[in-house]
Amino acid sequence: MSDITIERVYDYRQDPHRAGTVFLVDRLWPRGVSKEDLDGVEWAQDAAPSPNLRIWFGHMADRFAEFTGRYRGELDGHPERAEPLLAAARQGPVTLLYAAKDTEVNHALVLKGWLEEQLDG
Repeated sequence: MSDITIERVYDYRQDPHRAGTVFLVDRLWPRGVSKEDLDGVEWAQDAAPSPNLRIWFGHMADRFAEFTGRYRGELDGHPERAEPLLAAARQGPVTLLYAAKDTEVNHALVLKGWLEEQLDG
């Protein structure tokens, strides 16, 4: 079983010490976060949802189920975009950072589930 966790980037900045590899998985750099705040964090923007999908979703809870299917389709169609995350997860713990306010409706949850399926399958 893999050891993949997700965390809001704003919480991570306050306590940036994590075991393993830490990835920022947003397509856009988070507002108010400096490069120094995320020193040592890898930016895996290609693993994030496409710009069109991100805009369509708009973090609207009523679209989350459809968003999940569409995003998983993007990941299935281009698994190479998530390969750095998979490679790191095969070696040890991984933390996925995201900026969305909602901790229950966001792309990092979908990405985490997809990564775990790839590792377990």
